[in-house]
Amino acid sequence: MSSSSAASTPTATPDADNSVSCSPGGGASDYTQLRIAAIFIIMCTSMFGALFPVLARRTQWLAVPKGVFDFAKYFGSGVIIATAFIHLLSPALDELSNDCLSPAWQDYPYALALAMLSLYSIFIVELIAFRWGNARLAALGVKHDAHGHGLGGHAAHGPEGNTQVATAGNTNDPLRVDSPVPEKSIEDDKEAQHEHTHVWDHSAVAQVIGICILEFGIELHSFLIGMTLAVDPDFKVLFVVIVFHQMFEGLGLGSRLAFMNLPRRLNYVPIVGALLYGFTTPLGIAVGMGIRTTYNPNTPTASIVSGVMDSLSAGILLYTGLVELLAHEFLFNKEMHAASNGKLAYALICMLLGTGIMALLGRWA
Repeated sequence: MSSSSAASTPTATPDADNSVSCSPGGGASDYTQLRIAAIFIIMCTSMFGALFPVLARRTQWLAVPKGVFDFAKYFGSGVIIATAFIHLLSPALDELSNDCLSPAWQDYPYALALAMLSLYSIFIVELIAFRWGNARLAALGVKHDAHGHGLGGHAAHGPEGNTQVATAGNTNDPLRVDSPVPEKSIEDDKEAQHEHTHVWDHSAVAQVIGICILEFGIELHSFLIGMTLAVDPDFKVLFVVIVFHQMFEGLGLGSRLAFMNLPRRLNYVPIVGALLYGFTTPLGIAVGMGIRTTYNPNTPTASIVSGVMDSLSAGILLYTGLVELLAHEFLFNKEMHAASNGKLAYALICMLLGTGIMALLGRWA
């Protein structure tokens, strides 16, 4: 969902004499009570979408089947990819080619260039962090799966990886009576625990960085949505679409948060991430209503700010969706390699369903 919807994409407004008017001014001020109510309605739906996967995976009383989590995970991947293309990149192209802007903005596809800059920046930062982390693990004598997908789930590569510990001379089960206990077993066990702690530390840092990058792109975009909703003249249509949009996007983010594999001391991170997402759009609505007498998304300055932010967010979500989610979930996931054709088809259908629904919402907003 872009900060500028199909109904509110910044465009020059023709005057009666067919000349183009780009004068500044405040946004719409009708439906005041409903706009205030939208703060709380969107907060509830956004938090439901983001928190439900996280809480359902942590609590036994919900008894949610594993298939539901798989659906949410793959559906959410499709939502994120469609958000990048339909709700961010396309409006950014419109915003930065607005007739109200100076002719210099028309000479180059700045929206695409900024999205590409954002994508490469995230890639380079992650590459440096990945190489640094591997060097630290190698210094500790720990073997690392380069693609981050081995036994035991996804942990090290953002929200999608796995770091494996290989310790020599400690292959026997210490709980078995008939297992030979090697000399210095206590020392070996302490060394293994020490290495495992370092693995957890590097894995946790990688996951938190990965999810922060994803949240930054989503929440920046969500804040701009809220500001636009607060002043948009076509409020009713946009409000309904945003309610569903934020819930589906929250489901996409929540499914990634739910599958983070963190040490116990960091178990609060997914919950905090879900809550932050829930507050972002309502905060944007509140800010937009506070400055609605002066803020107009159709002005050149608003178009530039919104277009640049949408472009940068699109690059972030494109990298996250295509590399972190699709590539590491399908191409480099050993579990998916061994999966049946039926399971693979189910995962692809769920992903395409998420993409299709979010792309369809782009018809109205």
